[in-house]
Amino acid sequence: MDTPGDQNFFSDTKTCLQAADAAVVVIDAVDGVKVQTEIGWEFLDDFKLPRAIFINKLDRERADFQRTFEDAKGMFQPKLIILQLPIGSEAGFKGVVDLITRKAYVYEDGKSKASEIPADMKASVEVEREALIENIAEADDALVERYLEGETLSEEDLKNALRKGTLAGTFVPVLCGSATRNVGIDLLMDFIVAAMPSPLDGGAKSGKDPATGTEIERAPDPKAPFAALVVKTITDPYAGRLTLFRVFSGTIGGDGTFYNAKKEVRERYNQLLVILGKEQKPVDGAGPGSIVAVAKLKETGTGDTLCDEANKILFTAVEPIPTLISYALSAKNKGDEDKVFTSLTRLLEEDTSLRIDRLAETKEIILHGQGQIHIETTVERLKRKFNVEVQLNIPKVPYRETIKKKVRVQGRHKKQTGGHGQFGDCWVQFEPQPRSKGFEYVDAIVGGSIPRQYIPAVEKGIVESAQRGVLAGFPCVDFKATVDDGSYHAVDSSEMAFKIAGSLAFRKAAEQADPVLLEPVMKVTVIAPDEFMGDIMGDLNSRRGRVLGMENAGKNQIINAYVPMSEFQTYAPDLRSMTGGRGIYRMEFSHYDEVPSHIAQKIIEAAAKAKEKE
Repeated sequence: MDTPGDQNFFSDTKTCLQAADAAVVVIDAVDGVKVQTEIGWEFLDDFKLPRAIFINKLDRERADFQRTFEDAKGMFQPKLIILQLPIGSEAGFKGVVDLITRKAYVYEDGKSKASEIPADMKASVEVEREALIENIAEADDALVERYLEGETLSEEDLKNALRKGTLAGTFVPVLCGSATRNVGIDLLMDFIVAAMPSPLDGGAKSGKDPATGTEIERAPDPKAPFAALVVKTITDPYAGRLTLFRVFSGTIGGDGTFYNAKKEVRERYNQLLVILGKEQKPVDGAGPGSIVAVAKLKETGTGDTLCDEANKILFTAVEPIPTLISYALSAKNKGDEDKVFTSLTRLLEEDTSLRIDRLAETKEIILHGQGQIHIETTVERLKRKFNVEVQLNIPKVPYRETIKKKVRVQGRHKKQTGGHGQFGDCWVQFEPQPRSKGFEYVDAIVGGSIPRQYIPAVEKGIVESAQRGVLAGFPCVDFKATVDDGSYHAVDSSEMAFKIAGSLAFRKAAEQADPVLLEPVMKVTVIAPDEFMGDIMGDLNSRRGRVLGMENAGKNQIINAYVPMSEFQTYAPDLRSMTGGRGIYRMEFSHYDEVPSHIAQKIIEAAAKAKEKE
C-alpha cells in the first residue's frame, strides 16, 4: 500500500496501517526527516510494526546520504543500521553497494548491473560492513558468541540474523536509492521478500466477542473462521461503493456472504477483487494476509469487522486523526442545499478523516478537515463525483453571552382583553455561575405565591429567552435563576402568562447584570523546527494567544498555547508559509473566556448590522 505523506491526507495512512504487516519509511535525502516522518514513526510504534528506512532522491541537488542517516539516527528508536552505501552523489549518483554481499550495483536506464566496488569506496565499505555485522549479530546470541570468538560469519548467517532482528524490532535497516530513476528499487524489493514478515509472523489478531465483550483471537490460519477488517472505502457515483479489507484469518470465496459484526447485518457480494492502482482483477478466493475488495455492499463502512456469522468477532478500528480546519459550505446553485449534505455524507464513507456538522444555531453546514488542501480537494471531488458546486466561507464563531453581577428582578406580564386576561408575576434572582457550569434553576417559592403548576413555565420562559442574549443575540450561559416570589390571578393566570413573565425577567436581568461576550478558546499544539520558533511565538501573540510552555523534541520544538477560535480559523495556510510546510499543529476546544471589551464592541456592532439586514 502506498500511503500519503502529506499532512492533509495523513489520517488515511494511519487507517491503512491496520492492514499492514510492516512498513518502509521513505525519507527525502534533500529535506531529511520531516515532522510527518516523526508522526508516521509514532504510528508504527503504536501498531508495533517492523520497519525499514529507504533514503530516496539521492540523485537530487544537495542530496546527502550521511547527513540524512545521522538526522534519522538522532530521532528514532530502535537503532538504525546501514545496509547499503550510495555510489556517487547528486547528479553523479549511479548505484549502491550491498554491505552484506560486498557487491556493487550500477544502474543504467533503471536496470542494474553487478560491478566492482569503486576503489575510493573500498575502505569505507569495510568499516561500514564491520559495524553492520556487529549490529546484526546482536539479534542472535549464538551469532554474537561466534563473532566475538573471531569466527567469520557467512552471508547466510547475516541474512538470517537480519530477518530475525528486523522482525523483533531490534534494529531498523537503512537502504537507499532513487525511486524515479529506479535505482536500488530491485534491491529494496529483494530485502522486503527476504527480511520483512509474512502474515504468519504477525501472530494472532485480538478482538472481542460481540456478545460477551471478552477478548478472543484469530490466528492467521486458512482453516480458522473467516475474519477481516475494512480499511478503506472508495465511492464511485456509477459503480457504487468499493470496500477494501484485510483478511486476518480463514478464507473467503469468489462470491458469497459474510457478517458485519459492527453493524450486525449479513452482507452479500458477487465478486472478489484485487486492486492494483486503477485496475480491478477478479480472484477466486483470499486467505490470511490478503487485501481484497468487494463492490456494492449496502451497510459496510471503513472500520467495520467482517466475519463468519457462526464465529463472530469484533476488531477495534483506529480513530481518525482529529480535524484541524473548518469551513462553512453553501451551495452555489439555489436548491442544491440538501444535495450538498447528502453528497458530503457519501464522501465521508470514503474519507473518515472528514467530519460534517449542521449547526442549528448558525444555520450552516460545517466541513472539518485536516488542512486547506484536504478541504479544497473534497470540494473538487464533490463537483467531479456528484456535480455539486459549493462556496467555502469562514464559519461563524459560536460566541456566548453571560452575566457578571447578581440581580433580583420582577417579571410581570399583564394583558387585559375581552373575556379572560393574562396575568403572570414572578420575582427571580439571577447570578453568575462558574464557567462551563451551565444553567441552573432553583424553585424557592414558599407559601404558594406562585402555584406549583406554573413554576416550570417560568423556567421555560427564561431558557427560551436566554437563547438570544441581550448583547448580540448569542445564547446566554452559566447563570443561576432562583424564583423566590410572585403573584397570580385565579382566573387570568396561565402557563403561557408565567412563561412570558419568566422571559421578561430574563431580559430585564440580563441588561442590569453586566452582560459580557464569551468566545471559544482552543488548546493548540504547534510542532516545528527550532529555527521558526521566533516567528511562531510572535504570530501566536498577535492572535491573542497565551503560550503555556515549550518542550524539546529532537530538532523540533513543541509549543502549547491557548488561542481564541476567532483568531485561529486561517492558521493552517499561515503556518505553512511561516515554516515552508515543515510545521504542523493540532487543536481542540478547551473552554470559553471573556472577549476583551474593544473586540466585543465590534462583534456587537456587526451582529446589530446583520440583524438589520434580516
